[in-house]
Amino acid sequence: MLSILKTRSGHELSSLGLAGNPEGIPACVSEALKAGINAYFFYNLTFEYMVDGLRQVAADQRDTLFFSTGTEQRDTGVVTDYFEQVREALKTEVLDACFCEYVAPGDDLEEVLAVLEELHRWKALGKIRFVGASVHDRDLASQLIELGRIDVLMLRYNMAHRKSEETVLPAAQRRGIPVISFTNTRWGSLLKGHKKWPHPVPKAADCYRFVLRHPAVKVAWTAPASPAELRANLPVLAAPRMTGDEVAQWKTYGDLIYGDGKDAFETRWP
Repeated sequence: MLSILKTRSGHELSSLGLAGNPEGIPACVSEALKAGINAYFFYNLTFEYMVDGLRQVAADQRDTLFFSTGTEQRDTGVVTDYFEQVREALKTEVLDACFCEYVAPGDDLEEVLAVLEELHRWKALGKIRFVGASVHDRDLASQLIELGRIDVLMLRYNMAHRKSEETVLPAAQRRGIPVISFTNTRWGSLLKGHKKWPHPVPKAADCYRFVLRHPAVKVAWTAPASPAELRANLPVLAAPRMTGDEVAQWKTYGDLIYGDGKDAFETRWP
């Protein structure tokens, strides 16, 4: 059952979660809270508007919200220092999820496992609730799932990047590991159309509906730069599941966009 990701008060996570955008503003956080979004992620402490916004509501709403962050560091001492800084910045004793970020081709798996082991130590101490990895490689994602060292997987997945449907997402389902998707609009390229596509192009909300229709995906991160962008995506929270015809249509469109990928980052990884 893909239901382990909950707030401390036991609430299911909203299907749309707010992730930090380098150009985001504090109003994005307040708008998300008002809309009922309870899952939040920031890449690091430079996303001050999100950190400040979450700290302000932590005092009286902390148990109903899900705070998550991560680090690219592979030095366990540096990792520990960073997460202590995050707890202090948010004024919270417990972080809901901490991710070993950017696990990618060329990574030393032993170093990644050492970071995850440190996070599990934190979990045993009650300082974090879920240990996660943000993975940019299907083989590594599958290995981490099968090794049982993560509670949650963060994965690039969208209309164009669908190869994870063949291996990673089914493996996550089998092991009961919920998936959080990111880059749902493929850096915005899915919203721009294609010269060979004669039909209306998808809106961002269509992109989120596409990934959320997969049973392995628990939450889709949205990273708006403005409250207006966020409001345009909010209908996803109450939208019906995508029909088979819609899915087929957007897969065809996604193949066109994928084919225009300019480098390995866009086409070799999930």
